Amino acid sequence: MGEFERARELLREFKGDAYLFGAGVLSRVGGVVASLGERPALVRDTFPGSDGFVRTIRDSLADRGLAWAGEIQGAGPNAPREDLYRITDELKALDPDVIVSFGGGSTIDAAKAAEVLRTLGGEIDGYFGTGLVTQAVAESGKSLTPHVAIQTAASSGAHLTKYSNITDVSTGQKKLIVDEAIVPARPVFDYAVTYDAPPTLTADGAMDGIAHSLEVLYGAVGKPYYARVAEVAGTGIGLVVNYLPRVMENPQDVEARQALCLATDLGGYSIMLGGTNGGHLTSFSLVDVLSHGRACAMMNPYYTVFFAPAIKAPLRLIGSIYRDAGLTAANVERLSGRDLGVAVAEAMFELARRIGFPTRLSEVEGFEEEHIERALAAAKNPQLKMKLENMPVPLTAGMVDEYMGPVLEAARDGDLAMIKNVG
Repeated sequence: MGEFERARELLREFKGDAYLFGAGVLSRVGGVVASLGERPALVRDTFPGSDGFVRTIRDSLADRGLAWAGEIQGAGPNAPREDLYRITDELKALDPDVIVSFGGGSTIDAAKAAEVLRTLGGEIDGYFGTGLVTQAVAESGKSLTPHVAIQTAASSGAHLTKYSNITDVSTGQKKLIVDEAIVPARPVFDYAVTYDAPPTLTADGAMDGIAHSLEVLYGAVGKPYYARVAEVAGTGIGLVVNYLPRVMENPQDVEARQALCLATDLGGYSIMLGGTNGGHLTSFSLVDVLSHGRACAMMNPYYTVFFAPAIKAPLRLIGSIYRDAGLTAANVERLSGRDLGVAVAEAMFELARRIGFPTRLSEVEGFEEEHIERALAAAKNPQLKMKLENMPVPLTAGMVDEYMGPVLEAARDGDLAMIKNVG
């Protein structure tokens, strides 16, 4: 079985008939929406060509005798709180029985959180963490409105997952809702929508997909679901490593574009099997200077070295993928411990260089020492403790400065030798 068909099979195993995906599926959205309600509201992104795609969705709705209750502009990058509150108010005014989001991860995340506030009330800070929406639903006796999440970018996998990232722009800090209650009822992804995405957005999204798969794989060591994660994550990472450079060389490479869509969807599958950890945790404090995918891509080589003594099997799997793609000549079968971690980190740096990504934070415009201080403070915040707990080398808040501090300093300077392993 080829890598594309295996990826599709894994996604069908994950979502079954609930997931509508592939090239040219937007014309079928009307049936999906009609199965959930009669008064849909649209929360949408606007980008070159988006009006044509929205027209296709509108026509599909009309074929089912439906029309929008209204259209709402989606969220800006990283789903700022201000956009969340605006979308919440507009949803309250429209009072839909189905919410349809059409956009990238930020708009889908904002739509998830806006429905929580619209139906359950309260302040958004009361839902950051794990399982708090489910708890509020049970206590209130209310139900969240069904959500049809239409993804437009090969990146976050937000249409498939239980996560909603919301950013306080004034402090530059992102926080996270993690809850099964906000998983969209019907995810949709027409891969053809991504074909004209600019190279920078494409690379950021693809590297976000790697981060999802990679971090979950690292955290799955010793868990009963490790074998499943290894297959899902390994397939997704392999698709990005092999096809992202092709897209960067030729943005019109449709086969490579589809590979990235499948890969980032598998990243979404991965984060429903387990949780992300170090790279994502630090990325939440870099939102003012880096896109999310780029921040994760920059941090994960350094966390790889930090975690290395505890993740031999994942590193050999990942190392072989990067070696087969010509990104390293290291004999990953014979290396172990920190040496294996360094070899894989160097392979990650090589991929970054080939797609034009920086490899050290000091190369990033606007980066300052304050970002390290912010990241260390955020790591101690109880609302983000799930990221510490998901690490293959778990840290407590009291260990953050001693061990995470050197990781961040290493990322600042591009010096893997600065990283201090536990034990």
